[in-house]
Amino acid sequence: MSPGERRQRWFEVGLVLLVACGGYIAYSLYLLIGGPSDAPQISGFRWAGGIVQEVAALLLLGYVLSRRGLRFTNLGLRWSLRDVAAGLLVTALSYAAYGLGHTLVQTIHHLVYGSFATGRTARDFFGHPSVMAIPWSLLNPFFEELIVRAYLMTEVMELTGSSTLAVVLNVGVQFSYHLYYGWVGAISLSFLFLVPALYYVRSRRALPLIVAHGFFDVYALLRLW
Repeated sequence: MSPGERRQRWFEVGLVLLVACGGYIAYSLYLLIGGPSDAPQISGFRWAGGIVQEVAALLLLGYVLSRRGLRFTNLGLRWSLRDVAAGLLVTALSYAAYGLGHTLVQTIHHLVYGSFATGRTARDFFGHPSVMAIPWSLLNPFFEELIVRAYLMTEVMELTGSSTLAVVLNVGVQFSYHLYYGWVGAISLSFLFLVPALYYVRSRRALPLIVAHGFFDVYALLRLW
């Protein structure tokens, strides 16, 4: 790979992540500082706006891949019942990792501050979602797993040769746009993000991760309703 091609690919990674996650990261930091009281009510129009943004980001990713003669299948998006079953396993392992991580973080918080952290919940920010939250919840797993997980990790591994760096960057990006849950919440969620990242390093298959992510998003939506 020539230096020029390497620079071009890093630029494309940065561009895709900026379009996909830049607004989410900025808003997450804003809410981290201000708290739930600064979160406006999420209307059906805002959910629709989120759908437009995520579709645009996926189209941009598709264009970037096509310039190199690649498709989403090159990121591991292949349809099979075996991958759906693997997705259920990833779901269970991710949930267990989150439970372990949350317990560990709360224990450390109690040892340091003498009390358990009172975390922010999804209801603090999302309230009672409109019907437009349904298509968003179905699209979001494809958006996050194909862009933030499969594409970012594949590019980092190919450009640096380091799967460890790919995992760290993937979890770091996801951590950054979940900071609205507060430091304790975001760190606890990072344990959940770690499981699919490690699975992708080993398997290079995206569908199980989309299935697992979809389960968590739909379950969260049902709880809000």
